[in-house]
Amino acid sequence: MRGAACIVGAYEHPTRKAPDTSLAQLHAEVALGALADAGLTLRDVDGYFCAGDAPGLGPLSMVDYLNLRVRHVDSTDVGGSSYLLHVSHAAQAIAAGKCDIALITLAGRPRSEGVATGTTARAGNPAQPDVQWEYPYGPTIANMYAMCATRHMHEFGTTSEQLAWIKVAASHHAQHNPHAMLRDVVTVEDVVNSPLVAAPLHRLDCCVISDGGGALVVARPEIARSLKRPVVMLRGAGEAVKGQMGGDVDLTFTGARWSGPRAFAEAGVTPADIRYASIYDSFTITVLMQLEDLGFCEKGQGGRFVADGNLISGVGRLPFNTDGGGLCNNHPSNRGGMTKVIEAVRQLRGEAHPAVQVKDCALALAHGTGGSLGTRHGSATLILERM
Repeated sequence: MRGAACIVGAYEHPTRKAPDTSLAQLHAEVALGALADAGLTLRDVDGYFCAGDAPGLGPLSMVDYLNLRVRHVDSTDVGGSSYLLHVSHAAQAIAAGKCDIALITLAGRPRSEGVATGTTARAGNPAQPDVQWEYPYGPTIANMYAMCATRHMHEFGTTSEQLAWIKVAASHHAQHNPHAMLRDVVTVEDVVNSPLVAAPLHRLDCCVISDGGGALVVARPEIARSLKRPVVMLRGAGEAVKGQMGGDVDLTFTGARWSGPRAFAEAGVTPADIRYASIYDSFTITVLMQLEDLGFCEKGQGGRFVADGNLISGVGRLPFNTDGGGLCNNHPSNRGGMTKVIEAVRQLRGEAHPAVQVKDCALALAHGTGGSLGTRHGSATLILERM
């Protein structure tokens, strides 16, 4: 897919709480924002992509609501990683001649709806083959990620203080984002002294819950070059699903072990070439494990890699999540993949906040995870390049 398509529009909704805005309206507002950013209109769109956060029958409801005239739709849903897959799938559709300009939207209202996302057991569909075996044990998002953190600590000696450095880095970036939910800079001591949510994860190891959303516009390269906007090309993409593997469970790695190498191979680059990384940060342990699996450090060395400010822009080797990420900025619809791509686009365009903008950022990575690291999840990796 190298060079098959470009991201020409990106928009993040500024709200973090939308009690008087419908879900469909949020989708419409981010769609219009991304199209305006690209210099396009709804009439130009001939491909539409959404996931499980879209209301009703997904693309059927939203295409009708937005009054789009499309010839291609995709409603692939792998949780928070869906929107990175959508970028890749849009490029594939464009290369196959199925559409020329693809619109991807995400929106949600969990904060306004009072959803206890991480700490309440949620019953799945009884038809799911896993539910009858897992639900009796009361799984929650927080304790499933805590299992991974506990195992990683046991296997590799990772510490809570090392995990805390990930939150510290995110907070250093969020202080420059006027829309971020948590703008106060925190210390390692602040993180490890915050209340335990699911041992060994503390409150400040967990992401925020927010309303809002975001959208992307993906187009043919020749269209991208005609729009008089900085061109961000998709250079490589990879996707994977990790489950229980027939009982051969290893909680210390993620699907990034497979999606990352596929993306790097397609792009023809290595982790050492990446100047900026957007890494899914539902919890601090999520970031650490993905950095290892993507090849930025050896397995088990993630704690040392993230420590001492190594993820802080202008300080460390690998600036990450310069908008504050899910840990400090927002996590709309409890799905953080969209905003990971948006901030990578900002960095490549040179449009990030000056205090966190990576100098001469020409090659960036965006990675998303959807589902739960402790059970089953999807992983998607994008390598993006400024042209």
